[in-house]
Amino acid sequence: MKAWRAACWLLGALVGGLGGSATAATPVRLQLNGYAGPEGAISVQHSGDTVDPYFALQALLLAREFGLDISAYAQPWAQWLLARQKPDATFDRFCRRGPVWAPCKTADADDTLLALWLRLVDSLPPALNTQAPWRASHRISSEALARLMDRERGIYLVSPVYPHGLLMDNLEVLSYQAACRHDCPAVKARSKRLAEAIHTTFWDRAARRFLVSTQPEQKTVAATFYPEHVGQLYPLLFDFQLLGLHPHTHYRDWMREHRASWLAQSQHDFAWGLVALVALKFDDRASAACWLRDSAHARGGAHWIVTDEVVQQILQSRAVAPAPAQAWCG
Repeated sequence: MKAWRAACWLLGALVGGLGGSATAATPVRLQLNGYAGPEGAISVQHSGDTVDPYFALQALLLAREFGLDISAYAQPWAQWLLARQKPDATFDRFCRRGPVWAPCKTADADDTLLALWLRLVDSLPPALNTQAPWRASHRISSEALARLMDRERGIYLVSPVYPHGLLMDNLEVLSYQAACRHDCPAVKARSKRLAEAIHTTFWDRAARRFLVSTQPEQKTVAATFYPEHVGQLYPLLFDFQLLGLHPHTHYRDWMREHRASWLAQSQHDFAWGLVALVALKFDDRASAACWLRDSAHARGGAHWIVTDEVVQQILQSRAVAPAPAQAWCG
């Protein structure tokens, strides 16, 4: 498991199924001081030396979904990334070399990154995204995503290099399809088939849980907070229909079993702020407040990434304050 990917697979993304959230009358402006540079790049960590397009896209789309004003960052970031899209439509990760951001690693997963990129391009003002370079990017990105479809199982594969499917990636692709802006009847039909394929491929009827990968060893590996436990919560981000499980009951049971472990993550791993947004979605403001309190020490440090920063600002915009010191958060 790669550290950046581990930090925010929960969410990824996140960008489509949280649409029930009300937006403020006057949107609060997102503040990415220390993350966004003057050239448009958005680093993974505060004053960091790595840009991973997945997390910048995730953070911006998540902020937009929850009503924050991202106008100061969306177009500069999109133009910065468009200039670095490879001919096959995929993206690299970038490391700072002096004043320059240079490609240093390939993306962890092409399927979800392409879906998030397409979602951002669709959200840009028509005066911009109807121009030839953007239309071309949309076309080649859509074609590249289509090539990752596993025709036998009906799900998307991580990349040509990693030919297995992941639950969370497929939910993110499904979210993009659900927010269709182009050729919607065909896209909606694909979305329905993908939702059915996700159930068929990843739902373990005997264990009454989701498998997080098509890799055979996934059925026998010891369960850990990430990805197995996080994976069970992930469908709730998208209002994905659960088989034989009531969403609120499933959420309550997950929190009862894993809340203490989640709140302790920032001490040794990443802060996992996206779980706090699931809590907000289910009107569990107490758990979100506990996260604000128990992860405050991590803000801006090695265990805090741009998505956590966005979550913190979303919660503030919804008047969620850190839990009092004496509040029980076990």
